[in-house]
Amino acid sequence: MPDVPSEQVLVVPTQLLHELGYFQGFLPGAAPYLESLLSPRHTSYRPRAEMEGDPRFKQLIPYVLFCHARQAGPPSVFCYTRGTGQGEQRLHRKQSVGIGGHISADDAHGHAPYDVGMRRELDEEVSIHTAYHNRCVGLINDDETEVGKVHLGVVHVFDVESPDVRPRETEIVNAGFRPVTELLADLDGFESWSRICLQALFGAASGRP
Repeated sequence: MPDVPSEQVLVVPTQLLHELGYFQGFLPGAAPYLESLLSPRHTSYRPRAEMEGDPRFKQLIPYVLFCHARQAGPPSVFCYTRGTGQGEQRLHRKQSVGIGGHISADDAHGHAPYDVGMRRELDEEVSIHTAYHNRCVGLINDDETEVGKVHLGVVHVFDVESPDVRPRETEIVNAGFRPVTELLADLDGFESWSRICLQALFGAASGRP
């Protein structure tokens, strides 16, 4: 993982989100936004240490949920508790269903830096021992929290054939798949993005998002 004080991360002007169509919470269907959000005309790489406190910019974050459709009952989702050694101190000890992180300038040397960065973050944080299908299902914008004011989440659901996803990082603790009904009944301990995703994708029903 890059050194946080010197890391250059992918950002877009917050004003761009307002021009595309401002929203608070979860927005299904990211495709109409992503073409502009990922366009080199709008993106830049800036010091992460500065961007964490500058709401004029949104750091783009791939946020991946692993979902396993069981033969009977509601689907289960990979969840975990964030340790105190992870970079974002404001999320320490929070439960989460999202895996992902910042797109770094180091990811920009190849084709499609967003995809490269998402893959790197996944490889750093978890090991996936099952086949899966990747679906980009929406965006998260949460200006009601200090973390959310400077981040914009791109939500992916990885539909896994078996619940065989394991943490690589020691700061991902208490990890495993749990039925969405259990998660929805215990939202208070989750970070805001996870609460938003669980309610938007599974709150209306316990079926496939």
